[in-house]
Amino acid sequence: MKTCLGFMPISSAVLTAALCFCTSALAQGTTGTNNTSPASMEDYPDTVELDAFGGVSFIGEVNRGLGEKFIKGGTTGGRVTYNVSRHIGIELSYNFSINNVRLVTPIAPGLPTFDFHEEIHYPALNLVYNLKPRGSRFQPYLSAGVGVEFFKPHEYYEQLARQPAVDAIYHSANLGENTQAPAFNYGGGVKFHVSEHFGVRLDARSFTSRNPTFRLPNYDDGGIWIPSKQRINGFQGTIGIVMYLGHPKVPIIAPPAAVAPLSPGTITGGEGTLCQGKPITLHSTASDPAGHPLTYAWRLNGTPSGGNSADFSFTANNAGDFTVQVTITDSTNPARTVTSGPITLSVKEYTEPQITGVSATPNELSCAADTTGPHTASLSGQATGSACGGNLSYKWTVTEGSVTNDTSPNATFDASTLNFEGAQGQTKTVTATLTVADETGKSASRSTDIIVKCPPQFVRLPDVVFSKNNARVNNCGKRILIDEAAPRTSSGDYDVVLVGHRDTDEETNVRGARRRGRSEQTRALDEQRVLNCAAVLSGGGGTCARVDPSRIRVDWVGTDQTSTPDPGLCGTSARPAQKERKGAAVTQADKNRRVEVYLVPRTSPTMPPAVKNIKPLPESEVKALGCPR
Repeated sequence: MKTCLGFMPISSAVLTAALCFCTSALAQGTTGTNNTSPASMEDYPDTVELDAFGGVSFIGEVNRGLGEKFIKGGTTGGRVTYNVSRHIGIELSYNFSINNVRLVTPIAPGLPTFDFHEEIHYPALNLVYNLKPRGSRFQPYLSAGVGVEFFKPHEYYEQLARQPAVDAIYHSANLGENTQAPAFNYGGGVKFHVSEHFGVRLDARSFTSRNPTFRLPNYDDGGIWIPSKQRINGFQGTIGIVMYLGHPKVPIIAPPAAVAPLSPGTITGGEGTLCQGKPITLHSTASDPAGHPLTYAWRLNGTPSGGNSADFSFTANNAGDFTVQVTITDSTNPARTVTSGPITLSVKEYTEPQITGVSATPNELSCAADTTGPHTASLSGQATGSACGGNLSYKWTVTEGSVTNDTSPNATFDASTLNFEGAQGQTKTVTATLTVADETGKSASRSTDIIVKCPPQFVRLPDVVFSKNNARVNNCGKRILIDEAAPRTSSGDYDVVLVGHRDTDEETNVRGARRRGRSEQTRALDEQRVLNCAAVLSGGGGTCARVDPSRIRVDWVGTDQTSTPDPGLCGTSARPAQKERKGAAVTQADKNRRVEVYLVPRTSPTMPPAVKNIKPLPESEVKALGCPR
């Protein structure tokens, strides 16, 4: 007599016996008197099966390392099966089992083996093949699937493994849960209908996956360890209660009733402004009173376009009129067809923005030096965009000077930022340009002119700085007067204006140089500093310049420091610095001991702000000074 069992592990033997039993049952069911006729196969509600089960669980040993052995345990869980056809079902299951773990070999002679309680959680998805059709009272089956196994030590044993005393011996602190995927299962069984909605299920199956290492080392480090990349095979035998859900009988199909015609609905989405280059999405509101699925065939300008969808999108790359229609068909009855449309869509062309006006108010301004006139102008622009251009952005630019609020239709130009130099009156024309752009990048520009007038301007040179209580012009000061001031008066456009100062910690007066036949004369310190500077400019001969004394005007203001000092310290001179005499060197600390030097246009009616009481140069007194050393 032929048998299906041979010499094999107990789990494989039991599984093989179950498969042989299923095959025998199938053969008997096809030849015996208990065969269920096709008419009665739908008498049982087998669409969905709910199965709660319990049983025993065996897992093989890993014969490497310390020997990872799983103790025989119990298992429980549940399954949900959806029978998609008379023989095929899809099954989602969850299996929970307890198989405690023992590392068979001690890590050292005299030490106990390392054991811990452990749980296995196994969700899986299986394909079920029923050897007899749905509805059979006696239904053997085969099943195979894949899932994920979660191996989790009991919390108590995790805590115990982390105790310092235990960890010091076993190096077990890392003991923890481990996940293995994929984990395969295969097997079979038999289901018995006890009543219309309830049954009994016997199941036997094998499990195979990689062995868990429980986060322990996979090599011998002196403590417990589990080699990785080994396989474990297991067996489960379970018995469960099945509840069947579904229609107990095939519903009687009534004769088809008269079906109302399709409703063509309308084509929506073409409202508002339609623009060249932008996607246009249309929607068909057609419907079927019978609720059957519909198919759609769109046409654009008479040409098939788009897909089988209630929505249709296209992009018009040119302006003009476009016609759209859609044919709707009942997918279950092609004879039921209706057409919606055609509709006409007018697509607009992109055009650049139009600037209708640009102005500057006022359009004539004065420079910063002229305090009598306006210095700012209000810039204003008006523009309109195309229907497809979107929002407009604004940008003002000027050929010279600065603009505030330059990204608004209304901005402000400030003429005081213009630079005017020279002894003659000047006029500058500044062009203000407004550029308007839309969201598509199209732009337009328009300009207006602003006239800025400026009278002749004075030029301030660096101050001549003196040492404390001293009126002598040192080498640094001479460089300012001789190298910078004197040459610029040669054109005849400028006069030189000198304004003297002294600091609050200096003496008020200073004694002038003694001259032959004359007594020593006492002067104010700031006055003497101005006269000495004038002598350097006009003394001629030696190291002095030859500026006409009539071109030099003077003032001295004592300790007044309302004008900002500009020590300069000769930094702008092209001549190399000369070593100063003892006591003549100066620093920034001497900045208030100074003479201001201005080049004032001869035609200018105004003086620099530092001047309080302008005076002509006392030529005889300056001439008596000669060329100071």
